[in-house]
Amino acid sequence: MGVGVSGWRLARAVAEAGQLGVVSGVALDAQLARRLQRGDEGGHLRRALAAFPVPALATVVLDRYYVAGGVPAGQPMRPVPKLGLRQRLQAQLLTVIANFAEVFLAKEGHDGVVGVNYLEKIQTCTPAAVYGAMLAGVDYVLMGAGLPTEIPRLLGTLAAGRRATLPVTVHGALPDEDHHVTLDPAEVLGEAAGPLHRPRFLAIVSSATLAAYLARDAATRPDGFVLEGPVAGGHSARPRGRLVLDDDGEPVYGARDRVDVPAMVALGLPFWLAGGQCGPEYLAAAKRAGAAGVQVGSAFALCRESALDDGLKRRLRDDTAAGTLTVRNDVRASPTGFPFKTASLPGTAADERVYAARPRMCDLSYLRTPYRRENGAVGYRCPAEPVEEYVRKGGAAGDTDGSRCLCNGLMATAGLAQTRPGGHPEPPLVTLGQDLGFLSRLTADYGAADVVRYLLRT
Repeated sequence: MGVGVSGWRLARAVAEAGQLGVVSGVALDAQLARRLQRGDEGGHLRRALAAFPVPALATVVLDRYYVAGGVPAGQPMRPVPKLGLRQRLQAQLLTVIANFAEVFLAKEGHDGVVGVNYLEKIQTCTPAAVYGAMLAGVDYVLMGAGLPTEIPRLLGTLAAGRRATLPVTVHGALPDEDHHVTLDPAEVLGEAAGPLHRPRFLAIVSSATLAAYLARDAATRPDGFVLEGPVAGGHSARPRGRLVLDDDGEPVYGARDRVDVPAMVALGLPFWLAGGQCGPEYLAAAKRAGAAGVQVGSAFALCRESALDDGLKRRLRDDTAAGTLTVRNDVRASPTGFPFKTASLPGTAADERVYAARPRMCDLSYLRTPYRRENGAVGYRCPAEPVEEYVRKGGAAGDTDGSRCLCNGLMATAGLAQTRPGGHPEPPLVTLGQDLGFLSRLTADYGAADVVRYLLRT
């Protein structure tokens, strides 16, 4: 659901409607900092920070980022520290507190179920982010964009309040080199850390083969799976086998990419089908086949409680109704290397002219890749950074062709655009699923509860 689109308001609305409401956990540290600098309308974040288990630590964050009334128009917002292999306590703490605040607000005032979704690709942030969500009592952790073999162990270690490590993939690392990040709850909180509830873990995968690989061993086995098809919004898996593109440059998926539902049933773990599943007929078919249910994203992304910019929502609905909206599965847009859905809206970063006018930079850096330098040290690079910098760091120039800065684009889509020199805001970049037929069956200004009622209609 993109950076910030599935925020606490949407997750809470879905949970209050009796379903699993999921917060997008990516870049919550930057979102917290920017929302505080925008003045924290309604005081919700300040209320969440006041509930943090060690209030004095939350006060440090508040003092650093909160601006009463918001920063003046045209003024850039203060950046946040990056989490790399060598992690500063200040950066870890901001990530912990930001994830706590988002989950706290999503769970506030009801007894529904709330989850948080992360990307396996963003390994350096994961321990701090997960721990913050667990401090707020998150019920589920979901993770895709990679094979999350280490997450069950990480959840158990953090739930026990112990020091946790997570291996980090470093491109070009030698076989005997060990790269990892560490989080010590007692060090972060400045006091002894007590035991926490261990959330259930759902691995987001694209095939029964990958699910079977994770389920084969107790150390890697999740509590369930989300089986995501190629029409789902955001990142999707590459087709199995040799990559073939159609006339529009999109990857071609075939029979090998279809979910083997009987094989999933045989694993004996609950699973949900995702990607083009928004409709009561899809839910009924999924349950008949043995699934626990379906996961829906795009319908919620366009509802009232979504943090997607309201103007963009209207344009997306209008263009869909007019039959003019195109959602491309772009194999080059994402620095992760996974295909990524982009909605072709004029004036957004999907527009070649708009993106070409944007200064090329990588300052949020969530999707940067750690790599081994010649001297054995670890550096970081991203195909969306200036081409000469990427090449200087050992990257191939061809990797930069068509690459988009998803971090800044998605942040802008949620109304949190950074202001660049000259007072120019970052252009948004919108991701949606490729099946938007549900819009014709919902009212113009629908809410999350309307989507749930529609899905449960018999």
